[in-house]
Amino acid sequence: MHSDATLVEEYLDELPEDRRAAVSIVRDLVNENLPEGYQEAMGFGMITWGIPLETYPDTYNKQPLQVLALASQKNYMALYLMGIYADEGLEDWFREQYAERGLKLDMGKSCVRFRRLDQLHLEAVAEVVRRVPPQEFIAVYEAARANRR
Repeated sequence: MHSDATLVEEYLDELPEDRRAAVSIVRDLVNENLPEGYQEAMGFGMITWGIPLETYPDTYNKQPLQVLALASQKNYMALYLMGIYADEGLEDWFREQYAERGLKLDMGKSCVRFRRLDQLHLEAVAEVVRRVPPQEFIAVYEAARANRR
């Protein structure tokens, strides 16, 4: 489900009540745990958090460097944790947290899909968000770009 909303509040208003409640809770969790230097915005039809172009303009697509995104898709909600690869071992730790809690993790490369809020391990998400400061994310991004050249 793509949105043309330009403001986060507009995006939330478009959602059905149950999705709005879940997305709002996850959004608040991210904002409460986000390291200084990231900025919330709308991008690519979803709520995004990234490093503003004023801080880091050298991105391949001339868009803010995205570390997180949150969206309501057709059949599920999705939290995109691009920063999970910035800290070595963080993905393994995240997967272990789900296993220890007995939760089924529906995860792609960085996309954690959930239909209900109780399928999302909120404490583990908060920790992933906290553990990726902007400078570290920029360093990982630059290293990845250098390897492609």
